[in-house]
Amino acid sequence: MSTRKARLWPSTERATGIGERGFTLIELIIVLSIIGLLVGLGLPNYKSATVKAREAVLKENLFILRKLIDLYAQDKGKYPASLETLVQDSYIRAIPVDPMTRQSTTWVEVRELPSPEDPMINEVPGVFDVKSGSEDKSPLDGSPYNTW
Repeated sequence: MSTRKARLWPSTERATGIGERGFTLIELIIVLSIIGLLVGLGLPNYKSATVKAREAVLKENLFILRKLIDLYAQDKGKYPASLETLVQDSYIRAIPVDPMTRQSTTWVEVRELPSPEDPMINEVPGVFDVKSGSEDKSPLDGSPYNTW
């Protein structure tokens, strides 16, 4: 019978006779190469996924703001003077952040045109639409964000 123990890990015995466990340089290079390859393949997917997510948030924010502007106009009979009016009158808790500019102050307020026949010509025209303040274009379809 053999009195040798079965080893779970291959060991390299040096001149000292002490067995050491570890990975060889080739094994480490192979593992790091595989990790680098996987990161290289996944990075473009990650970047396009973040762009798609930010665009989805922009579309949702625009939809909600436009819906609230219309709701305000139905309730009050006129458009709000600004987006801040929606917050002051408790239609929304806070103005959402524009995901493209990452600020809540860059929304572009599109105001209604006053008509010369309107008896309340001295009143400030209300906001009837809102657009993103970003000058960037969508890499997916090429349209500017401020036209959505």
